[in-house]
Amino acid sequence: MLPINITLSHYKRKDIQEEMINSSKDKEVVARFNDKFGKRPDTLNYPKDILELAKQGATSFHASEELWQNPLALNPELRKEEMDQMRIGWDLVLDIDCGIFEYSRIAADLTIKALQYHKIKSISCKFSGNKGFHIGVPFEAFPETIKNEKTEELFPDAAKNIALYLFHMITGPLGKRIMEMEGDISEVAKKTGKKVGEITTYKISDSDGKVKILDPKPFLNIDTILISSRHLYRTPYSLHEKSGLVSIPIDPYKVNGFEKQQAKPENVKISEFVFLDNKDTVKGEAKQLVTQAFDFTQKEEEEVKIDTKKDYEIPESALNEEFFPPCIKLILNGVGDGRKRAVFILINFLTSVGWQYDQIEKLLKEWNKKNKEHLREVYWLGQLRHHKQNRKKILPPNCANNMYMLDIGVCKKDNLCTKIKNPVSYSMRKGFYLNKEKDKRKSTK
Repeated sequence: MLPINITLSHYKRKDIQEEMINSSKDKEVVARFNDKFGKRPDTLNYPKDILELAKQGATSFHASEELWQNPLALNPELRKEEMDQMRIGWDLVLDIDCGIFEYSRIAADLTIKALQYHKIKSISCKFSGNKGFHIGVPFEAFPETIKNEKTEELFPDAAKNIALYLFHMITGPLGKRIMEMEGDISEVAKKTGKKVGEITTYKISDSDGKVKILDPKPFLNIDTILISSRHLYRTPYSLHEKSGLVSIPIDPYKVNGFEKQQAKPENVKISEFVFLDNKDTVKGEAKQLVTQAFDFTQKEEEEVKIDTKKDYEIPESALNEEFFPPCIKLILNGVGDGRKRAVFILINFLTSVGWQYDQIEKLLKEWNKKNKEHLREVYWLGQLRHHKQNRKKILPPNCANNMYMLDIGVCKKDNLCTKIKNPVSYSMRKGFYLNKEKDKRKSTK
């Protein structure tokens, strides 16, 4: 918990106030009071607003990635079509966090290099305030349309595609650079709290045969699930409640030289670098990145498609928990870390096995009570309504996707798990087997 004398001392600075107001244009901005967010929607319009909220106990400020005609008109009841009409754009903000500051710093550097590789110049970076970094590309860098759709209407899907693509790009180089630093996988396991087997993979070398290498996917997080409508990120120059440090903009090309002591409130100076600076942005400079990200995710989706004719036709009525895989059952018992990812998994799994939205809403409400820390109802209800409005069937993440089942700690395989790639496949096959057994019993009577 941040002492009020520290927050007041920081937020009363005129230069800090001005920078925070400049970064809040057309955005929903919400104050946080230690462990609770203030009212939504809200905005910051004048420097004095910041100090006034700090006097009321505000510890940090968080802005939307989306740009709005009128942020104060937002509410959770809006349909997707209404949100699309109100949205005038969105900035790409990637939250890079490995749980270990030194690893996050390497991952941020690699992400910036990956963006440079795609001919993007409008790249900005800031320290998150704790263990990670935020990488930004302003909306002005994106083309007017993507796949013949208006770019402003493709949030959060376009941002998620880009994040997944970059995640795929940097995992190999990240593992290599961390090993150059640590020398041994066991040292990485000790620091990250992972088992050696979880972060070990192999590659085939012509000269050395099978070679053991570090797989950073279980602890690398490039925020994809949290890239959702009305998702917030910590504003530049906002304090961080856990560390007491400031989320300061830094030179994106000198991330490797950044040290946390630069973010101590007493050391903070206004940077020459502006987060999401668009003054020299060339319209469409991110077109190559977007095109390749969409091509990549399309191939990924094609690989996880399920041939229902070969497995099991999903019944019109919902499959009950008897058919659920171990990972889904474990999630339904309540989780600690990964609650938002669990919501994403549950909604997509349940809709894929025949559950109706009113059934899912009832289940999520009861499930949330079992979590160690409850999610705000507005979050999981908003995710469910967004899915309902899109009416787009999306499978839950594949079992091999380390960011989900493995990272949350719910991948406990049984014999059937070894034969499937997706939790929905498990339910379809189990349903098939159980129905087959029932038919056998009927025929023997």
